[in-house]
Amino acid sequence: MTLPPPRTPGGPYRICCVCLGNICRSPMAEVVLRAQLDKAGLADKVVVDSAGTGDWHIGDAMNGRARDQLARAGYDGEAHHARQIDAYWLPGRDLILAMDEANLRDLRALASATDAGRIRLFGEIADLGGRDVPDPYYGTADDFAAVLTLLETGMANLVAQLKQIQ
Repeated sequence: MTLPPPRTPGGPYRICCVCLGNICRSPMAEVVLRAQLDKAGLADKVVVDSAGTGDWHIGDAMNGRARDQLARAGYDGEAHHARQIDAYWLPGRDLILAMDEANLRDLRALASATDAGRIRLFGEIADLGGRDVPDPYYGTADDFAAVLTLLETGMANLVAQLKQIQ
């Protein structure tokens, strides 16, 4: 699946990673994508953030198990504070990545017709066969490790696509 074109040619490409509470999957996705963009020399060409569709974790740090999993793999998730996405953000993003079908549905319900086409399922855009990124919140450390593996693989695919449009 191809990426939506940048809204502002010549400007940075803006991506928001979205899950339910913005304490597990989407902040992990944000951290992994930023690291891979930096490694690919695209850090100044792509702006990344994350948010949740729900409001119950606003201001909270990243889930400790998510942060620990990232740290074991050499990433830093310490600075994260959860936020809730708002419809007014959508026109300011080139791509909104939903971690699962439920979040995709919720995001599209917020969007105008113009913005809806920029909201994509991460598993489709990242060439993971359309898979949802499973929510590890009630799971084990192994579940967080599996999510990190999916994110690393998918973000590598996404960065390869971003290289072609930058």
